[in-house]
Parts: sequence; C-alpha cells; structure tokens
Amino acid sequence: MNRKSMEKLEYFMIIEKVKAYAVCSAGADIISGMEPYEHREDIERSLSETEEAAALLYSKGSAPFEGIYDVRDNLKFIGKGGSTGASGLLRIANILRSSREFKEYVGPSDSHRHLKEILYGVTPYKALENEIFIAIIGENEVSDKASPELFGIRRALKDKTASVKEKIQSLVRSNEKFLQDNLYTVRGDRYVLPVKSEHKGSVPGLVHDQSATGQTLFIEPMSLVNLNNDIKELMLKEKAEVERILRMLSGKVQANIAGVTRNADAIYELDMIFARAKYSMSVDGTRPEVKDDLSFELLQARHPLIPKDVVVPSTIYMKSDHTVIVITGPNTGGKTVTLKTVGLLHLMAKAGILIPVNEGSSIGNFHEIYADIGDEQSIEQSLSTFSSHMTNIVSIIDKADDRSLVLFDELGAGTDPTEGAALAAAILDTLKERGVRIIATTHYSELKVYALKSTRTVNASVEFDVETLRPTYRLLIGVPGKSNAFLISKRLGLPDYIVERSKGFIDSETLKFEDLLENLQTDSMKATREAEEAKALRVALERKKEELDRKLSRIDEIRDNALQDAKREGRRYLKEAKEKSDEILKNLRELENSGYGTEGRRKLQDIREKIQTGLDSQEADEREQERVKGTAAKDLTPGKEVLLATLNQRVTVLTRPDRDGNVQVQAGIMKMNVNSSDLLESKETKEQKQIRKREVRLNLKAVSTSCDVRGLDSGEATYRVDMYLDEASLGGLNEVTIIHGMGTGVLKEEIGKMLRNHPHVRKSRPGEYGEGGQGVTIVTLR
Repeated sequence: MNRKSMEKLEYFMIIEKVKAYAVCSAGADIISGMEPYEHREDIERSLSETEEAAALLYSKGSAPFEGIYDVRDNLKFIGKGGSTGASGLLRIANILRSSREFKEYVGPSDSHRHLKEILYGVTPYKALENEIFIAIIGENEVSDKASPELFGIRRALKDKTASVKEKIQSLVRSNEKFLQDNLYTVRGDRYVLPVKSEHKGSVPGLVHDQSATGQTLFIEPMSLVNLNNDIKELMLKEKAEVERILRMLSGKVQANIAGVTRNADAIYELDMIFARAKYSMSVDGTRPEVKDDLSFELLQARHPLIPKDVVVPSTIYMKSDHTVIVITGPNTGGKTVTLKTVGLLHLMAKAGILIPVNEGSSIGNFHEIYADIGDEQSIEQSLSTFSSHMTNIVSIIDKADDRSLVLFDELGAGTDPTEGAALAAAILDTLKERGVRIIATTHYSELKVYALKSTRTVNASVEFDVETLRPTYRLLIGVPGKSNAFLISKRLGLPDYIVERSKGFIDSETLKFEDLLENLQTDSMKATREAEEAKALRVALERKKEELDRKLSRIDEIRDNALQDAKREGRRYLKEAKEKSDEILKNLRELENSGYGTEGRRKLQDIREKIQTGLDSQEADEREQERVKGTAAKDLTPGKEVLLATLNQRVTVLTRPDRDGNVQVQAGIMKMNVNSSDLLESKETKEQKQIRKREVRLNLKAVSTSCDVRGLDSGEATYRVDMYLDEASLGGLNEVTIIHGMGTGVLKEEIGKMLRNHPHVRKSRPGEYGEGGQGVTIVTLR
C-alpha cells in the first residue's frame, strides 16, 4: 500500500490507537510496522487471529501478559555469551511463564486454531522458569535461597553487622561529649562517629570524611576497624556470589537460547494480536467477508475516529457490476467522511482489525487503494490547489490497475467549472476502461449526467434535510444530489423576487433536471424510511413470535413435568401406605400365632386390599389416559402394521390371535404379546412411516439394556431404577438387567421389593450363570 494514501485516510492514527493497547514495547514495535496485507489468505488469517483473541477476551478475561517486558536485547547479549542482571533474568522468566500459561489460556479448542498455530513452536521451560523465580525475588534483589553459599555469607554478614552496631552504640555513649550528635553513621560501607573537629584527638581512629562546614569529622574508631574489615570482606564475597549466580542462570538461558527466543517472539506477536482485538472491541468491530470480485457492502459503517456519540452510521456499497460511484451533495454533508470511511475500513480490515460495521458486511480485496483527498496547495513548490491535485491524479493514473480502488474528493475542482467537469469525466472514463473501481465526490451537475448516461456507473448523494437545513450524513446510493441553493437561500431570508430572478439565469432543462432529482431524492428517502420501518417491524414480530413459542414450549414442559411428578408422588404415597400395612400385618400375624389380633389383622387386610385397589385403579387410569383412540384393528394377519394403543407405537403383527385374543407383535427389534383389543388400525402415510421407522430405531438405540446402581444407597438406587424402567418401557425394550452387585444384599432386597409392585414389570428373577449371577436381576417388562 502506498504510504501517502494511508496518511490521507488516517490509517496511522488507527495504528497509534492500537499501539496504546500493547502490553510491552516489543509488541508496540510490531504494531508500528503493521501494514495491510495484499493476499486474501493473509487477510483472512489475520482477521481470524483477531476474532479468536476477542472471543477469548470475552469468555476468559485478560490474557496472561503479566510482567511482560521487551527482552530482545537481553537475549541477544546472552546469546553472545554475556550475562544479564537480575531484572533481565526476571523478565525472561516472566516471558517463559506467560508463554506456558498462554497454551492453557488458548486451550485445546479447535475454535482457536490460528492462535494455537502461533503457540505450536512454544516450548515450556518450567524448571528454568522456577529456578529463576526462586533465585531472584525483585528487579535487583537475589534471594538468600539462590545458593547455600549466599545464604551462609548473608547470615554471617547479619551477625557481624549486629556486633558492629552493638559495639558502636557503646562507643557513642562513652564519647558522647565529643560527638556532634548522639548517633553513628556510615561512610563508604564503614561505621563511623560524627566527632567535633576540635575533639578529633580525643577519639583515636581513621578519618573518612568531614562535613561541608568542616566542623564535623567522621572518624572510624580503631576498635571498629577489624569488625568493619570483616563486614567489607563479607560484602565482597556476597557480591561475587551474586554475580556467579547470575552468570549461572544466564548460562542456562543461553543453553536454551533458541527456544527461549522463540517463546518471546510468540508472546510479542500475541501482544500485537490481542492489542488489535482490544481496539476492535472498543469500536464494536465486526469481521467482514473478503470479496475477490471487488464488490463491497459496509452496513451501518462508522468512521472509527469520530466519537461514538457523534458519528452517524451509513450504509455504503459497490456492487460487482458497478465500477464508478459519483457522490454529490452540499458542503459539510459528509461526502469526504464517506470517502475516508470506505478507504480506512478497507485498510483496517486488510491489516487484521475488525471494523465498526454491522454483521453481514464485506470488503473488496483491493491490492492498492489510492486517495486524492484534501487541499494540497504548496507554497514552497508554487503549486495551486488544482495543480497539486492534478499532480497526484497523474501519479494515480500511471499506477492504478484493475485491482485498485481510487478515491477522488472534489474531482476537477479548483479551475473553470466547464473545463473541470470535462477533465473529471475524461479521468473517470480512462480509469473505468482499465477496470479500476472509483468513488468520486463532486459539485458538478455535468458529472451527475455522466453517471446517468455511463454504464457501470451509479449516482449517489448525501442526504440533506431541507426543513432543518442540516445534513443527515447518510449516503443514498442510486440517487443524485440536488444543490438546494435556492431553497437554502430562501429559508435563510433571501427575498423571493431575488430567488425567482436567479432562476431566470438557468435554462429550463437544467431546472427540470434539478426538480427531477429532488423528486427522486424525496421518493428514495421515503422508500428508505418505509423499508427501515418495515424491517424493524418484521424483526420485532419475529422476536415476539420466538418469545411466545418459547413460553408455550415452557408451559407444555412444566405441565408435563407437573403431571408426571404428581403421578409419581401418588404412587409413592400408596406404596408407602401399602408397605406400612404389610409391616403391621406382619406384626399382627406374629400376635395371631400367639393367639391375639385376629380381628385387627382382618381389618388391616381389608385396608391393604383397598390401597392396592386404589394403586391398580390409578395405574389403569394412567394407562387409559395414555391409550390412543382409534378404530379397532381387523384382519390381524402376520405382517400387518397396526397401532398399539397403550404405548402409542406402531407394531407389526407376527401371529394370528389365539383363543384369548392375544397376539404376538414386533416393535423394532423387540417382540411382545399383547391383546388384540389394544390394537388399532394405522392411518400412517408412506413418508410418515419412513420417518417413524427412523425415530423408533433412534429410541431403541438411545435406551440402554441395563442399569447399574452399584455404590448407591437404597433410596437413590430405587429411584434410579424406577426412572430407568420408565425409559425402557417407552423405548420398547422387553427385557432389561438391573446391576446391583452382591454386597450385603440390602440393595438387592430393596430393588426386589420395588420391582414386585412396579407397573412396568411383568416378572423378575435373579441372573443366571453368564448373565451376572446373584449380582444382577433380570426384569421382563409388560
């Protein structure tokens, strides 16, 4: 891309805003060199990287960039055999930690494929990272734990320092009358006393310094010389040991310099990508489609450098069968902003930045974008406005090809209107013949006529509200703009007779043409508003319909769940009552054997029978409610398809009815015996039959033939088995296996009690050899 056009379109202002989101200077340097890509693959990849980064920021929050600095110089120095300081090593460790955590942050998801490719070459160096963090605890501080030698030196230094302080405190007290202040100080890492100059002979020792006035001498007492010497020696040893540790750690980094450098480069590239993503999110950016046919559609496009509360969205598009768009309209109407928006959004998207447009937008894959925008009058070069524009236009004509987009602002302006309009038309014709895509703004009516007459050329205008005398900044494609000079002058107070006289200086054809433009613009504005209102209404209705459908679905779900819960609760209460009565009967039976309780046992037996009758009645009612109504099946011959009313499932007859009216039928792969009174005629179409067969196969496939409740307590296990039997019955299974294990036998006994009274169970038995033995129960369903 040519730098001059990028400057005119304010691309580098966008780059500066993206740089503000970079974490370190290395990432900012990469952003500074970020230019629009030319090839489609590179554009798509960079947009995908930004989109993936934005998705991670939305879903997982901030990326792991903590403590990241530019360590490129440190790594170069270490790579040449040098040793870096504590701060450099600490920053390298932060890079290693960040690269390792980034792999976890991005995760294994295929939705972040492009970011994973960047991290593919990243190698974790956890041991080296930990060693640095253990040894270095601050920008310029090495930990006592860095080595046993350093720990010993610092411990000895601490002890010596305590001894010196204790000794010098004693000297302060004993020489108090000779001192300037009752305290000690340090000069050149040695402890000294501030002695008055007139008493220097009273405190024997070495003079290290004096005050600015000369009234105070800083003397090291002779009794402290050896202790201070010991401290100095320990400090030198500490310094040497710290330098050895830093050299050792730098050497370990050097041993892995290629991998560490690769990790750092990956982090800096990710810093650039995440900075693009953060900026894209700040402007509500959206990923556009990239069109190779050079058409584009920017839906509700916003110029990113205009504040959000001021910018007016405008839809700008160029169809594949259009080459030139001529935009007309009044000054300050937004023509130049429209040109800049088109050019800038294309440059941003080609550089991998999501652009402020609505979903469904697209850009053309232009290899070059040229812009002639603004006043380039040069005093130094003695060029007029027209001359400077023409110089730029000549350069564009020399370079533009069929993969270029050219943006002309006020083409042909700055000279005689007649000649300027003619030149503009010729320039447009010349470039159009090459297949160059052009958007040009103008005030010339001749170019409106040119756009109407020329092929692959379309008029456009910026909308103007004649009532408020203000532009709306919206672009109207297909409608040429009207000057509105007469109307604006009239509303601003110019007398009517002057306005009418001015019209006399314009030929009637021109006035008719302007009136036609006004009518076209008015009709277009009205149609656009009506279309927008209709679209908004349609969207609102669709949203309302979806909301109502969700509510109805939820109501049906709640009703069904409530009904099932009520049935299940009713069965549970009846079963509990029956179990209690059984227990009481058992106790009475024991009393009866002892000669007591015969009458009570008889009454409780009656109650038990009533409860069982109620339970059977409820189950019968449920089956009757679930039973499908229809015409009783006739001529039950093998192979005939009928509907099983009790299950609302279509089955195939396998045998003729026996003397009791029982028939064997097949549902999917399962066979069962039913009464012929439960079979109805099937009125299923061929298409419904095919769909139903698929659904039956899916249902049978979805329900397992066994239920494993090992490890559960008896209450949870019986509930799980109860739910499973419902599913198995609905799935058409005939025989299932309950796996409860051997254990103490309590779980098997509780499940056995539940199975004896379960409405779906015909019979149950312990498993045989090869089926699981005593650890399973085989259940035959009704």
